[in-house]
Amino acid sequence: MRLILLGPPGAGKGTQAERLVSAHELLHLSTGDMLRAAVAAESELGVKAKGFMDAGELVPAELVCALVAERLRAVEDGQGYLLDGFPRNEAQAVALHADVGDDAIDCVVHMKLDDEEIVQRLLKRGRKDDTEEVIRNRIKVYGEETSPLIAFYEQRGLLRTVDALGTIDDVAGRIAEAIAGCGQVGAS
Repeated sequence: MRLILLGPPGAGKGTQAERLVSAHELLHLSTGDMLRAAVAAESELGVKAKGFMDAGELVPAELVCALVAERLRAVEDGQGYLLDGFPRNEAQAVALHADVGDDAIDCVVHMKLDDEEIVQRLLKRGRKDDTEEVIRNRIKVYGEETSPLIAFYEQRGLLRTVDALGTIDDVAGRIAEAIAGCGQVGAS
């Protein structure tokens, strides 16, 4: 099973990613983790990415796409994986599919959550950079970039939208139902 996990900040992607990785023995491919590792290793990509990250800007799509495509090509045959935090927009999705092929993804799980719930969740976690103004801007950016991406995967029959409101177990159950059959020959 090869999955993409989409959702706004605060939707619980990290928590659900851990569960999916464990339950399905998937390789967890987080672009944030990949970028941090590249920065720590001071690789060519890491040095380039660091400047953008230190400025609080998004790392350009071409750098992230190159990192992800390289990593996916290194995945062993038959190994399932979960992409977390990538692609962030339609251009990245197009680049991903051009680099690794249309069959590189079996399902895209979209964790949907109301904006006000996002604000409350993120304010409760108490990080210093989680002010209401910053959170609302992150929601706005996510909405602008992700809406076309959701349509992109919906048109390809890969999108599975789940309600991300509720307990961790409730959401995990909805995701399990949504992805049943993903990655199996003849599955829809």
